[in-house]
Amino acid sequence: MKNTKATISRRGLLASAAAGAAMLSAPRLARAAGGRVVVGTWGGDYARLLNKNIEEPFLVSAGWEVIQDQAGDPERRAKMAAERRLPRGSTDIQAVNGTSMYQLFEQGITQEIDYSKLANGDDVLPAFKHNYGIGHIYSGMVGVYNPDTREAPASFAAVLDPANGAKLGFIDIQYQYTMIAAGLAAGGTVTDVEMGKELLLAARKAGARIYPTNEAFAQGLANGEIDVGLMWKARTVQWQKAGISVLGATPSEGAIPYESGFVIPKNSPNVEGAYAYLDAMLQPAAQENFAIDMGYNPTVSDAEVAPELTAKIGFTPEEVENLNSPDYGFILENDADMKGWWDKSFAA
Repeated sequence: MKNTKATISRRGLLASAAAGAAMLSAPRLARAAGGRVVVGTWGGDYARLLNKNIEEPFLVSAGWEVIQDQAGDPERRAKMAAERRLPRGSTDIQAVNGTSMYQLFEQGITQEIDYSKLANGDDVLPAFKHNYGIGHIYSGMVGVYNPDTREAPASFAAVLDPANGAKLGFIDIQYQYTMIAAGLAAGGTVTDVEMGKELLLAARKAGARIYPTNEAFAQGLANGEIDVGLMWKARTVQWQKAGISVLGATPSEGAIPYESGFVIPKNSPNVEGAYAYLDAMLQPAAQENFAIDMGYNPTVSDAEVAPELTAKIGFTPEEVENLNSPDYGFILENDADMKGWWDKSFAA
């Protein structure tokens, strides 16, 4: 299905403005400070930037102790499911992708978000203001490539072309979105993952590589092992800053929007701390700095991102019109089969 939501307006951002915004908005975090907040999150760059842009400036500085429980999304979801009958879980808040936000709520593991408890709740853009969670950052899956060695791929089909051989890389943890992209490349919709399996198998047979994480894929780009693949547009900006020659190309089939956000377990030991974390996450300066550091678009209306950065990480009105929003219900119902095929038939 197509996402026809309007593009988000952004104004220029000066480096000093981010710091000033943090100082001016800090009083909005009037929630009683103190105590411990345990946040489940991925490791790597995301965990580091949570600490840099959210935890240290808005929580630790206000007296909160923030503990990160780092693991992959599937592992943390399994842990939450195992703890669901306990009166107190081991985490207060969890960072997961959009699919998992929906899935955890449908399974009765997380609680509905009460926006009246948030000082910044009214600033959340409608597309990311869910009852089951709150979007933190978003981007879109596109073709990524090394401009020094190849031309921009015009489509998902061009990325998956077996002619790319061992120069094509896949990311293991991105199996859901990669299978959706393959279905689109085969002429289907976001639920036609069966249609894309033949394309994926042909690419794999031709020598395409599989990397365990986003960071490992980036290393493959950096050392020239691969020069094309599928990834969030935002990551290209982050990798460019690390000195990697890489660009993103919006596919003719339409990019697949990706959203990362936060949910609160039903048995969160510190719900007050969870909402304090959400308020900090929604601060304009925190959102602006994530755009600068990680290349993902803000999910609040009052964040200001420089036009030149918006040109790199955002999408044109036409590209927004052509976005292929994932069907979270379909993914929830079919995830086990998708993962099983990926592990046993594709990645083996």
